[in-house]
Amino acid sequence: MLTVNLFCHDFVVAVSFVACIVGLLLLWGNQQKQDEAQETEQILLRMSFSYWLVYCVAFGIEKLVLPSYEGLAMTLKITTALSYFLTFSCILSLPLHKFAVHHVEE
Repeated sequence: MLTVNLFCHDFVVAVSFVACIVGLLLLWGNQQKQDEAQETEQILLRMSFSYWLVYCVAFGIEKLVLPSYEGLAMTLKITTALSYFLTFSCILSLPLHKFAVHHVEE
């Protein structure tokens, strides 16, 4: 049962890796004149996709690294944890930013 769950998580990370690349391409393809609030939202979205992409890459490399490389494995675990928390903070900041902009307009 644990093997099935582990394989499913690996598959989800691989699919989200591709989705991050597509999301970044869509965001960089949309280079229009915007006001400061919309530009900040777009930057937060880019940061979320970028940090999650770092998480996916570090997670994939961590799965491929042999257990004998303890230093590299620990560095990859720290990288995955930091990028996970940075992604979370960017995703949390986006609605807070929208709320702040909406509050200033009123």
